[in-house]
Amino acid sequence: MKAMVLAAGQGRRMLPLTETVPKPLLEVAGCPLIEWQIQSLARAGVRDLVVNLHYLGEAIQARLGNGEHLGVSIEYSTEDVLLETAGGINQALPLLGEAPFIICNGDVWTDFDYQKLASLSLPDGQLAHLVLVPNAKHHPGGDFWLDQEGMLSSVRPNEVENTCLGKYTYAGIALLSPALFAGLPSGPQPLAPLLRQAMDAGCVSGQLFQGQWVDVGTPERLAQLNRQQT
Repeated sequence: MKAMVLAAGQGRRMLPLTETVPKPLLEVAGCPLIEWQIQSLARAGVRDLVVNLHYLGEAIQARLGNGEHLGVSIEYSTEDVLLETAGGINQALPLLGEAPFIICNGDVWTDFDYQKLASLSLPDGQLAHLVLVPNAKHHPGGDFWLDQEGMLSSVRPNEVENTCLGKYTYAGIALLSPALFAGLPSGPQPLAPLLRQAMDAGCVSGQLFQGQWVDVGTPERLAQLNRQQT
């Protein structure tokens, strides 16, 4: 199975740290955020990776190289303009192939076990399987509803209330089918509308992860995470 590590964003919320360093290269306990993700993927046996690049992408490529020193093989998808999540994945599809693939944000910190996705098969007609996490204080409303059958919805289900486990936050980790992007034009495209459309068709499942997960979205959160790792 292949994986795509999303690393093209500008990290504006992390200024001034990201004036000269791309967000995925900011360090936690002396290791860049993106390398934490790559090492976790490698431990799960996922070693064929695609990394998309835009803002300060040359610094990321210079650090990671072909990935050999991290036990993986890396190909790059360079974006002349920032394509957003779906647009970036869509451009990289020729590198990812025709089978379902993992995606993960290169700027989150987590101890999620990627083997849980690497060993998963999407049933016929299913377009995505998302990893959700409990809502953080800075995002109390969550993103998607998860029911007891493991299916996701972008709106609160109308069924009996006890069939719904709750509304949780998308972790930036997923298993996606290339079919999710069928017919998508090239250019900047967000991922959320595609996921909501697929959810409305009953084609997206999910799981709740309650381990360590941090959206390193501000310098303060990065500093706090580093204090916790010392």
